[in-house]
Amino acid sequence: MHERIKYRLDETLGIQSVLEKPKEKKFGHFALPTFAWAKEWKKNPNQIAQEFASKLKDLSEISSVSVVGGYVNFSLSNQFLEQIAQEFASNIANPKPQKQESILLEYVSANPTGPLHIGHARGAIFGDVLARIGRYLGYPITTEYYINDAGVQIENLGCSIYFAIRQLLFNEANEFPEGCYRGEYIFELAKDALKTLGKEFFKNTSKAQQISTLSLFGKDKMLQEIQSNLAKIGINFDNYVSEKELFVRWENVLEVLKSHQGVYESEGKIWLKSSQYGDEKDRVIVRENGEPTYLAGDIIYHQDKFLRSFTKYINIWGADHHGYIARVKAAIEFLGFESQNLEVLLSQMVSLLKGGQSYKMSKRAGNFILMKDVIDEVGADALRLVFLSKKADTHLEFDIEVLNKQDSSNPVYYIHYAHARIHTLFSKSCYDFESVKEVSLEGLSEILRDLLVLALSLPKVLEDAFIQRAPQKVVEYLRLLSSEFHHFYNEQKILNTKEEAQILRVLLIVAKSLECGLGLLGVRAKTSM
Repeated sequence: MHERIKYRLDETLGIQSVLEKPKEKKFGHFALPTFAWAKEWKKNPNQIAQEFASKLKDLSEISSVSVVGGYVNFSLSNQFLEQIAQEFASNIANPKPQKQESILLEYVSANPTGPLHIGHARGAIFGDVLARIGRYLGYPITTEYYINDAGVQIENLGCSIYFAIRQLLFNEANEFPEGCYRGEYIFELAKDALKTLGKEFFKNTSKAQQISTLSLFGKDKMLQEIQSNLAKIGINFDNYVSEKELFVRWENVLEVLKSHQGVYESEGKIWLKSSQYGDEKDRVIVRENGEPTYLAGDIIYHQDKFLRSFTKYINIWGADHHGYIARVKAAIEFLGFESQNLEVLLSQMVSLLKGGQSYKMSKRAGNFILMKDVIDEVGADALRLVFLSKKADTHLEFDIEVLNKQDSSNPVYYIHYAHARIHTLFSKSCYDFESVKEVSLEGLSEILRDLLVLALSLPKVLEDAFIQRAPQKVVEYLRLLSSEFHHFYNEQKILNTKEEAQILRVLLIVAKSLECGLGLLGVRAKTSM
């Protein structure tokens, strides 16, 4: 609808228009500001608006035109809405034609050293919904999880399990060394390792061999749990890429960096010249002992990404990685690629409350709220909609007891209830979905026409949400559409009226928008409550 009307305006007026929503409903469905041409054409904006209005008033797509303070306000005609509604009903569930721009989207990528917490969950849901909307709009998107399975954190995991086994098997009350992981999940892994590997393994092998074996064992078990937790909220990845497997390329990658004058040696270390590309200082990539740093792994991984020749690369990181962006982009430049093709999106942490008090931390993981615990308590649908209710790079605080309320304060209930209410109306009517599809929209009342225009706005909302990387716009839209429907439902008699069929045709479009929008958020719309 938006594209169609914009094309007609541009064709008629010979401009590239920008359409806005009027500040008040009474002004119409769209507003065309004229200020951009005032300086160029040396005319008063109101004069330009009057000239535009005179050219638009005869278009079949437009029913009324008015000029207010340099804006051309107009409403869409029933004839135009009839055409758009037919196309919408037939095509809204179908993905759009494939675009040329291919995208590699990496998100979550949590270290496989512990269970996923709610901070991971927010980035996971953000990435998943971005992929869903992008694919619907026709973008070929590949999703990827980067497994940080090399380096000291994996050794620390093995060490943690080792000391837990010493306590379980030999009653040794040793303190866990600095850097080890704590929480009940470590003892769960220790019991599992004892059962799998057998007690004799821990009596007859060296400490070093035990820790090495436990590191791999623990990493594999935690990765399985991470995948299981993500599947609970409907998230699966196309690719899993292992840092450890990529590290065999390090010497070759280092030579590429040297060939592009991207590194130098000082103090027995090898440094990346990241300050040349906006980083606050250069960064060590090889320590004095010859061991590559954490950054080295990311450099190898990003070379691997860019060698796969996607058009665009999107990383979703935790907000604490903000300072890491410049050094990674510098490395990309020194590898011979264009860092502008990497887009980094940040996801802020979440504070959950329960009855106004801080949500209880998990004994299993220590000082974290586990994603699994919250899913078990509120469900995957609620978790998705709540975590998508605000822009990802802003702090989110939410009381989960709100999700038990059956009113407009509960976004999950409010949207589901709108969709279910429409289905209930159809179940009580003599009309069904098929029989109202051909009902004329001629003579549509103003309130119904406004509701229909809002329902037909979903494609534009989805496009804006993806381009701006702002899936919260879809949640905001669904809440607004639900609110407008609930208002209409409470104010108007629907069944057993002469307008029943026409009303139900409009409500069918509303239901389709709610269903499609929820589906792209990873939520199945309910038909009954």
